[in-house]
Amino acid sequence: MIRIESLTFGYTLRHKVLNNISLSLGEGHIHGLLGCNGIGKTTLLKIICGIMRPDRGGVSVDNVDPMRRKPETFSNLIIIPEEFDLPNISLLHFAKITSPFYPRFDIGAMRGYCQELGVNPEERLHTMSMGQRKKAYIAFALACNVKMLLMDEPTNGLDIPSKSVFRRLLAGYVDESRMVIISTHQVADVESLLDNIVVLDSQGVALNATTSEICSKLKFGKAEEGDEVIYSERTISGDMAVSLNREGEDTQLSIELLFNATTANRDAIAAIFNK
Repeated sequence: MIRIESLTFGYTLRHKVLNNISLSLGEGHIHGLLGCNGIGKTTLLKIICGIMRPDRGGVSVDNVDPMRRKPETFSNLIIIPEEFDLPNISLLHFAKITSPFYPRFDIGAMRGYCQELGVNPEERLHTMSMGQRKKAYIAFALACNVKMLLMDEPTNGLDIPSKSVFRRLLAGYVDESRMVIISTHQVADVESLLDNIVVLDSQGVALNATTSEICSKLKFGKAEEGDEVIYSERTISGDMAVSLNREGEDTQLSIELLFNATTANRDAIAAIFNK
């Protein structure tokens, strides 16, 4: 369990990127962390990992402050940043020197992930393309079998077939004892995976709800006569809307529409989910 309480962070006194963030993220879910550019999603992931310290408030990872840097905390947590640099060695060598930090690391599983992602674990990482390096690191991270897997724009640099494989592998990774947090703008790449949505804005947490809760209260698509429309936008397919789901209709969640509705009409969304 990750708990964040009244967290505020700024790179300068005038440049605050996180304002009074409070939320809990539990196991058994793939959490989608959404927000506009510069709102602090990457910063929040770094704070959860103990890389950065908040100005006020706090974070606990399984009831431990990550800034204490306890080995048992970090053996249960790994982050895949959007941009990273790996040493000029093979993935197998990298795993050999790094995996002792992760007691549940499985070299056989890593080889299997590499095969499915089309990565040669014996190739030097510096000779790989950006996309291949990302796939290699994803294979390593999944094989570490950590309880908490954090990913920042994980599909950037992946080709279309690799995105499909990535979704399948990640869907099979999460169980009742594990969680994944994905910070992304590429919602179409992971929309089918996410079962909890967190939207950050300049005021804090604008939305934190499971997809089932969202679909029980809202419906998405073309508005019909009598619908209570919260937000609408014009697309090539016509006007698409987010409306109240008074009748408990089955509806297909559109995370992009949800995000736009939350950004455009924050108070209405907050009123619906804070009841």
